[in-house]
Parts: sequence; C-alpha cells; structure tokens
Amino acid sequence: MDRDLQIRALTKFIVGVIILGALLFLPAGSFHYWQGWLLMAILFVPMAVAGVVMMVKNPELLRKRLNAKEKEAEQKTVVAVSGLLFVAAFVIAGLNWRYDWCVLPDWVVWVTAGLFIASYLMYAEVMRENTYLSRTVEVQDNQKVIDTGLYGIVRHPMYMATTLLFLAMPLVLGSPISFLVMLGYLPVIAKRIGNEEAVLEEGLEGYKDYKKRVRCKMIPFLW
Repeated sequence: MDRDLQIRALTKFIVGVIILGALLFLPAGSFHYWQGWLLMAILFVPMAVAGVVMMVKNPELLRKRLNAKEKEAEQKTVVAVSGLLFVAAFVIAGLNWRYDWCVLPDWVVWVTAGLFIASYLMYAEVMRENTYLSRTVEVQDNQKVIDTGLYGIVRHPMYMATTLLFLAMPLVLGSPISFLVMLGYLPVIAKRIGNEEAVLEEGLEGYKDYKKRVRCKMIPFLW
C-alpha cells in the first residue's frame, strides 16, 4: 500500500474529527451534548470504513477524494462560502443546545439520523458507479460519461446525496436554526453545478448528448 497516501488520509481524518468536535462542543460548553456525539459517530465511522475500502480496492479514487484544491476560480468562492455555512451551522447548533433556544425532540433527531445514513449509502453507491469522482471540478485524462445507475436518473447524484447529508446534519444536532442556515447551501450548490456543467460540456466528449438524455440535474422530475 501507498504509505504516504495512508498518512495523508489518516491525518485529514484526525484533523476533521478535532475540528468538528471543537465547533460543536466548545459552543455547547459541555461534552454532554449527545446529539453532537451522534453526528460524529454517523459521520466519521462510515467515513473511516469507506477510506479503508478505497485504500485497499481503489487508492486512486481515495487520492482524488483527498484533493480539495480547486482550479476554477468560481469554485474557490463556492468552497469558501460552503465552509462558512458549515462553521456557522455547527457553532449555532452548539449554542442552541447550551442555551436551549429551540431544541428539536429526540424522535426528529433519530429519524434524520436514519436519513443521514441512507444518504451516505447513496453517496457510496455513486462512488462505486463513478471512479472519476474527485472533490474538484475538472475533466480527467481518459474520463468518460457515466450514464448508468443513479446517473441515468439525475446528472449529479453525488450532489443529491451530499445535499441530503448536509441538510440532515443540523437536524441530527437538534437545531432548526442551524437548518435554516444550511438552506443557504442550496444556491451555493446550484452555482457549483452550473460551473461544473460548463466545464464538462467544454472538455468531456459526449456530455452534451448526455444532458439531452438525462434532463434533471439533481432532483428527479423537478430540477
């Protein structure tokens, strides 16, 4: 196995755990914020499993997923705005729990945790179908149009899965205020998709025909 890739993946994983923990538990003022622990469990345990699977079966895909440096200037803005939304949503969730502003009932937390896991499974299926997936907007060498499975329903099933994940997060944390903040992600992802499609149309052979066959971008029958 690629030792450098292992170290890089493990480092990013540990840093992610520390940062999210700080964003949740420092504002909450307590480690008794159980919704925060729930989110970290359903987020990082599947992530660790997926990382190990990719490391063994498809290290190149893992390498692509670890590369978050955007080449497109427009996408750099999208990433920055998304990051600010996440920080605000997590901090507000912790404060919401700490001061008991408007905490959702436990059953809502557990139902949305189930939705989160289902969305994670959808995300895993997308990665299985499309080995060209990367975290940046680009056209890769020898890349081909994928039009089977979920890609035969919408053109961007990865974004469909991640949007469901992101909107479920604040509800798992029990914070409707954070959910309202995360709704700001919708225009952000719409902008990202618009720019990505322009890049794919210009650089990926067959993508224009694929757009004609699969009309919906992210939401089946709607958009």
